[in-house]
Amino acid sequence: MNEIMREPRWYAVRTRSRHEKLVRDQLEKQGVEPLLPTVKRLSQWKDRKKEIEVPLFSGYCFVKFSREARLPVQQVSGVVEIVGSGNRPEPIPEAEIDALKTLMTSVLPFDSHPYLHEGMQVEVVRGPLQGVQGILLRKEKRHRLVIGVRLIQQAAAVEIDVRDVVPA
Repeated sequence: MNEIMREPRWYAVRTRSRHEKLVRDQLEKQGVEPLLPTVKRLSQWKDRKKEIEVPLFSGYCFVKFSREARLPVQQVSGVVEIVGSGNRPEPIPEAEIDALKTLMTSVLPFDSHPYLHEGMQVEVVRGPLQGVQGILLRKEKRHRLVIGVRLIQQAAAVEIDVRDVVPA
């Protein structure tokens, strides 16, 4: 078996509806590294409001494993499939995962955003997201940086000062 298949890489797994946290927890118990970006949202019932933590990308969890070790991941309860082309899992570039991790540890407010197919590729040159690349767009006089995961067509958006980015 070649070295590429043995090297652990990041993959997206599609989960059953509202099973993202369960999948993450089961993967951790198996000793597999999961990544489940979450965001806090205000949920309202008839009698009260409560802030809850929900997955940033509904229906997806990221997992780092070698391709030869994919069977135990596929057998986790709540996993629908490993995202890829045909029946071959397709790895996610490490830079996209690193960008999501940097966003998750920053103090900036962020939320999911429709994935864009057009826009300018930029790199943040200063501030808490320095070094992160993404797509710059403008929304009502404010600039936003969109950090995307191309494979699953999902993205997160954060407001950013346009002076903090340069073309990538």
